[in-house]
Amino acid sequence: MRLKRLHIRYYPPGIILDYEKGGQQRTKSIDLLDLTPECDVNEVVSEIRKMEPLITASRSEQVKVLIKKLQDKLSQPEQRKFYLFKVLQAHILPLTNVAFNKSGSSFITGSYDRTCKVWDTVSGEELWTLEGHKNVVYAIAFNNPYGDKIATGSFDKTCRLWSAETGKCFYTFRGHTAEIVCLAFNPQSTLVATGSMDTTVKLWDVESGEEVSSLTGHSAEIISLAFNTVGSCLVTGSFDHTVSVWDIPSGKRIHTLIGHRGEISCVNFNWDSSLIVTASMDKTCKVWNTGNGQCLATLSGHDDEVLDVCFNFTGQLIATASADGTSRVYNAQTFECVCKLEGHEGEISKVCFNPQGTCVLTASADKTARVWSVSSGSCLQRLDGHTDEIFSCSFNYTGDTIITGSKDNTCRIWR
Repeated sequence: MRLKRLHIRYYPPGIILDYEKGGQQRTKSIDLLDLTPECDVNEVVSEIRKMEPLITASRSEQVKVLIKKLQDKLSQPEQRKFYLFKVLQAHILPLTNVAFNKSGSSFITGSYDRTCKVWDTVSGEELWTLEGHKNVVYAIAFNNPYGDKIATGSFDKTCRLWSAETGKCFYTFRGHTAEIVCLAFNPQSTLVATGSMDTTVKLWDVESGEEVSSLTGHSAEIISLAFNTVGSCLVTGSFDHTVSVWDIPSGKRIHTLIGHRGEISCVNFNWDSSLIVTASMDKTCKVWNTGNGQCLATLSGHDDEVLDVCFNFTGQLIATASADGTSRVYNAQTFECVCKLEGHEGEISKVCFNPQGTCVLTASADKTARVWSVSSGSCLQRLDGHTDEIFSCSFNYTGDTIITGSKDNTCRIWR
């Protein structure tokens, strides 16, 4: 094995190693999820060298430089004010979802008008309209980190794969017998997983357009799914009150996570894939051990359905969004509630962290999105101007741009 190059990954903090083995170019990462500005750089390098034989003494100084860069980034104050950059009259009917590519240079919007649109973030210009679906385009995703392909899932029971660079449709994936409501690319961008109201998940080959496997076992609609970071597992959440963990190579179900007393609304892995978090209409979230399928904690406190849940990039915090109009932030190790985010006057349907993990963004039926401080729980900013419910919101990779999508047919770019 021969180390070729070292480079930095800011979110979550880590160092990427490009190396050669058996004549082949490979990549691996050293995750530094616990790195803080206060950490002793020499100690961190020493620990890295114990774990990673590719980091030899001659590379130590280079690694130190990268770690100091990461610490500098982590120590920067991240509480910024956003201003409205552009209002996009995006669609002729309400939006369903918005999503950024990895770099944040472009984003996509899905709509009830049966199209998906690709936008340039810097200029706010429309790049492509992806047309062809016969019903609502509900689920959308870029194949991040590459960002050269887009998948769209529709109520017309099909998923389409598109070029993000030309707007051309590569394939139409047919096989589901009911609406597709969730989808995701695996991290390698070789597979697309689609979840449907027909109770199944299907895996599709990105290269050939063929169906690879059909994951069956749920007894009601599948509403949420997510790959783990390495793409070896998939987690699915269903209206049957259960969550399933699947082994991708074999297509076999590894665990059924039972304990919720209501429909599942959202499922997610943390960064190192050791934990799964699930949100439910039973007003709770649960945290599970991925390895053995055991429930580690029930996150309670909400007075109504929990509609969305996510980890921050390092997997140390969990944020929830509820129909009770509040959001909560929990410590993912102790499972204690760190702060309660109160102020919205309608249900919160979407929640996400900024890449730094210092702020939470919420989208609400009260026509506002809000930015909150994780450390104090206070509202840092209200993003006003939409004239109807905000369904979707997202930070870009660096955390300096926000997209909000609304039932008012518009999308707003905030900087």
